[in-house]
Amino acid sequence: MRGIEKYLEVACRTAREAGRMLKEGQDRGMKISFKGIVDLVTNCDTLSQKMIFKRLTAAFPGHGILAEEGLSHAIDSEYRWVVDPLDGTTNFAHRLPFFCVSMALEHRGKIILGVVYDPVRDEMFTATAGRGAYLNGKKIRVSGISDLTRGLVATGFPYDVRESRINNIRHFNNFLTRAQAVRRLGSAAIELCYVGCGRLDGFWELKLKPWDASAGGLIVQEAGGEVTDFSGGAFNPYHPEVLGTNGLIHEAMRRVLNLPEKKSPGSPGGRA
Repeated sequence: MRGIEKYLEVACRTAREAGRMLKEGQDRGMKISFKGIVDLVTNCDTLSQKMIFKRLTAAFPGHGILAEEGLSHAIDSEYRWVVDPLDGTTNFAHRLPFFCVSMALEHRGKIILGVVYDPVRDEMFTATAGRGAYLNGKKIRVSGISDLTRGLVATGFPYDVRESRINNIRHFNNFLTRAQAVRRLGSAAIELCYVGCGRLDGFWELKLKPWDASAGGLIVQEAGGEVTDFSGGAFNPYHPEVLGTNGLIHEAMRRVLNLPEKKSPGSPGGRA
């Protein structure tokens, strides 16, 4: 792919600058507002996004941009950046040190580049299609765990967990008794990167947005893992279901995600 090195260079430089901005903003104090009951946004999200938009449009004026905080630079282009200026905003607002900047580049609808930068640990995860995945320049690989009962898996919950029955609680409970342990780190991008480098063996979540999973999904794939929806369909960051694993426990996790819902006593179809 022509220009991929330039795209990666600019993305890494921009993500690092955004990460520094986030840490400085957190140290100075932040302004918090709410998009929903539990869905919050800070002024640091907005400032990070504005800076990323400025850098990308200056470097690649012919590229489109799709970003989380209501920003879209829709132009007729084969290339589009998909950006989360701050993934893990709730963690960030509470000063829990799990948040990152996530950037992906699409070419004709296919993800060809992913960058996830964790400014707390100074960890830069990168991947380009067909060229492998890296952490701070060193090639990474998914884990070799082949038994779900020995697997460390992670997930998250949608912002409408209090209102919707499709809330991941049933899946979470099912994995609690089938995996070695379940974690919730609060950043889908970081969790996918951790699958890519072998710190986690699997990750699932529902109701994600494209900026949550685009970069991390490519990183898992390029690290030798597998990413699909819950039914095993090809990875599509615009689909609300994401299952990313080391590949060895993928089918086992998929089976758990497709377990039938148990009927409670007294419910229609249950025992009286």
